[in-house]
Amino acid sequence: MARARAAIGLSGPEILGQPLLNKDAAFTMRERDDRGLRGLLPWRVATIEEQVALELEHLRRKTDDIEKYIGLTALEDRNETLFCRLLLDHIEELAPIVYTPTVGEACRTFSHVLRRPRGVWITPDDVDHIPKLLRNAGKPDVRLIVATDNERILGLGDQGAGGMGIPVGKLALYTAGAGIEPHLTLPVSLDCGTDNDGLLRDPLYLGYPKPRLRGAEYDAFIDAFVQAVRSVFPRAVLQWEDFKQHNAISLLDRYRAALPSFNDDIQGTAAVVVAGILAALRHSGESVAGQRLVFLGAGAAGLGTARLMSRVMQRAGVAEDDIRAAIVMLDSAGLIFEGRADIHEDKRAFALPAAAVARYAFPPASQHDLETVIRHVAPTILIGTSGTPGAFGEDAIRQMAATTRAPIIFPLSNPTSKSEATPGDVLRWTGGRALVATGSPFEPVDLAGETRQVGQANNVFIFPGVGLGAVVAQATEVTDSMFLTAAETLASLVTPDRISVGALYPRLADLRVVSRAIAIAVAEQARECGVAQLAVGEDVAACVAAAMWRPGYPLTELTLPGTSTRLAAPR
Repeated sequence: MARARAAIGLSGPEILGQPLLNKDAAFTMRERDDRGLRGLLPWRVATIEEQVALELEHLRRKTDDIEKYIGLTALEDRNETLFCRLLLDHIEELAPIVYTPTVGEACRTFSHVLRRPRGVWITPDDVDHIPKLLRNAGKPDVRLIVATDNERILGLGDQGAGGMGIPVGKLALYTAGAGIEPHLTLPVSLDCGTDNDGLLRDPLYLGYPKPRLRGAEYDAFIDAFVQAVRSVFPRAVLQWEDFKQHNAISLLDRYRAALPSFNDDIQGTAAVVVAGILAALRHSGESVAGQRLVFLGAGAAGLGTARLMSRVMQRAGVAEDDIRAAIVMLDSAGLIFEGRADIHEDKRAFALPAAAVARYAFPPASQHDLETVIRHVAPTILIGTSGTPGAFGEDAIRQMAATTRAPIIFPLSNPTSKSEATPGDVLRWTGGRALVATGSPFEPVDLAGETRQVGQANNVFIFPGVGLGAVVAQATEVTDSMFLTAAETLASLVTPDRISVGALYPRLADLRVVSRAIAIAVAEQARECGVAQLAVGEDVAACVAAAMWRPGYPLTELTLPGTSTRLAAPR
């Protein structure tokens, strides 16, 4: 993949105005003379390491996370290489700022905090001109697109145009975690309106100020976008992001064979949750067979995890009837079981069979709450994707702990305010026996003088590696087997010292190591299942290593990516 470069033929002010070209004070004296920059910068030439230290100093002076977010986006808009290097070098500190939980507030207040638009915005008015809009981005060789229709942003729901914060944040993490260069990526907002009355009433709202597109018109709008991507960026992998449940599932199923695409909320979440479960079971010495899972929340994330966990159990030799009985799901109407009148088609595959209802001795009722389900099922694993804060109550957790030696409990809803329980409460209610992971970052828990780390089931452990592996393999499809491989690879990277302190995931500081391992495994799996276009005998590990950019400044002056000016050797 071609590298981004500094520019030939641009004036000094023009270079300083290009975030992919600007080095700020790191321009050498020769560069300043050659490019008309002398006098436009202070005298001293700084190294990128010195610039990182200075930017970190700026950020740490801010006490409000949304102000830190604004500061980081301002840096990204001014000097993208420095932004990427800062994020890479301080990923544990800054990932919660550029992504969850702070990005949720940034999305909610987007029209009031936006400084400089990024990416491509497509509205229903543009449906006949989408290829032109994609070309307007000025990125001729896009390999990775993150697109959202903004309807289900984290646990916040419809955020209209503000949802663009999610693709922008995700792509920043792709660069930090997997080294995919910014000029190869494109965030897209499919701004097809909003049903958020607060946004529509806001006189400063920047988005498409009409009710959300639905039905056949919505389908035609999405189809026009997909066809445009295939035409303009034929080598791109497309990540669907934060679509509402039914659309998320139907779009994934409709287009996954039409172009290499995946849905991070369904497949990425599933892979990271399954990885945490596998790591927890390895720690407790238990097998997948015999586990009983209760899901509170049957949206895209819950259904995706249930699907992938079913595949894991199948590979472990568990009979189909036992798998159907082992996965128990609740939605806002209670237990999902065969014969219930109001089951959406998306959930029907996980309706508890009548034989399992009888096996668990559920009393006749139209609705069973979480505590009732736990009492009858005696689950070993509890997964929360409900978006309902506090939904894992003390009585329910204590009931689960009474029948399970090492309960696995994942309150996963984002942002932090939506979590089904706090890790501290879960650990106290289970006498410290629970193996806990959360969707948002939480501070370590002091438990009777012992510090317990809280692993975050963060999709960032999955999607950068999967995306990079698919790009390197030139995959024609992103298969479920690639996500299962990613989950198993991630679980294998959780070290004993992490598990010994209660964490079921690696340190975020190890993200590049994790992403590299997953990318290699995913690319090899793509080759194994016949969807890769790598040359025969090509070294996958070498291809992945070559594709991972470490943010730094080029040593020679070259032109913007995609123009006809000569390119020198990569830095």
